[in-house]
Amino acid sequence: MPPLALLLLLAQQDPLVAQAFDHFYNLEYDQAVAGFEKAIRERPGSPDRFNHLAQAILYREMFRSGALESELVTGSNPFLRRAKMNPAEEDQRRFDDSIRRAMELAQARVDRDGRDVSALYALGVAYGLRANYSFLVRKAWRDSLRDATTARKLHNRVTELDPKIIDARLIQGVHDYVVGSLPWGWKLLGFLVGFRGDKEQGIRTLQYVARNGDVNRVDAEVLLAAVYRRERNPKAALPLLEDLVRRYPRNYLLRFEMVQMFADAGDKAGGLRVLAEIEKLRAAGAPGYARLPVEKIYFSRGVLRFWYWDLDAAIEDLRRVTARAGDLDLNTGVYACLRLGQACDLKGRRAEARQAYRQATELAPDSEAAKEARRYLDSPFRRAR
Repeated sequence: MPPLALLLLLAQQDPLVAQAFDHFYNLEYDQAVAGFEKAIRERPGSPDRFNHLAQAILYREMFRSGALESELVTGSNPFLRRAKMNPAEEDQRRFDDSIRRAMELAQARVDRDGRDVSALYALGVAYGLRANYSFLVRKAWRDSLRDATTARKLHNRVTELDPKIIDARLIQGVHDYVVGSLPWGWKLLGFLVGFRGDKEQGIRTLQYVARNGDVNRVDAEVLLAAVYRRERNPKAALPLLEDLVRRYPRNYLLRFEMVQMFADAGDKAGGLRVLAEIEKLRAAGAPGYARLPVEKIYFSRGVLRFWYWDLDAAIEDLRRVTARAGDLDLNTGVYACLRLGQACDLKGRRAEARQAYRQATELAPDSEAAKEARRYLDSPFRRAR
């Protein structure tokens, strides 16, 4: 095993870090943040631990806002049309401080030894996390892409120094896929010189890390599942999701993602079967599921039924969600209103449809769903069978 891979693996096996990551992948972000903070106090000179903390803070905000739902990270919408998140000022400060400290610690080691692959790797991760934050939170597109490209260059250097370090290829794969998905105008930016992007190569790289990586295997599987759905290949995602559910049974979002994959694959019964499992786990108070809002189940089932023309049942489910839309994350609430309006339009219930569209526009005026709902206020939604 190469030295860096060994260091990374040993770090992940540290009881504090391992427990924090178990919380992280099971959606228990407050516990993950606390765990990584404790790990930092134990080893304040580790840039990796500051990176872990920054990642947990970012994902906690994504979870709170509904941005971990695949409706936001996949589908046909271009990458550059994501709704801005609005984290608390304290969380923004803590994220910035963690990334700054990770960069300072890693850069100091690189300055002493330009061939320190562990430091180069940590520095690349820090730039990658800052790229994600700029993209999702600050909506600073160019800054995000510039940081992502810097992360790519740093991890290119890692694999040049030691080609056996497979984990460094994760950022390479993501960068290839994202740049390959951008409009041509964005690819002409100066800092992208030499990087044309290649979606297929990016997918192959993620597959390689998912099979052979040491500590990034799980992240590669998660990213691949999202990419497969975006590329309309849901059947390839299902085995990955089944493996992730087995590893992280308290993460209910993984099962909801399976529902969407079954729906996209043309298997309505499979989607309903998984939803029944989720309902059963919630009713039993299973770890992770007791805190699941029941409206999330209604929403998923309502959307599934909507796409399969089971409109009366879809309307019943979606009404249960829109009745409490203000208490849910904006992503769930606004899309429930949009789908309810569309279902009512397809049933010829125009007044009810317009009421749902207006609720969507009031709930999250700047969201893509609200913008779509405005179009249907004047012209009813239509869909061919």
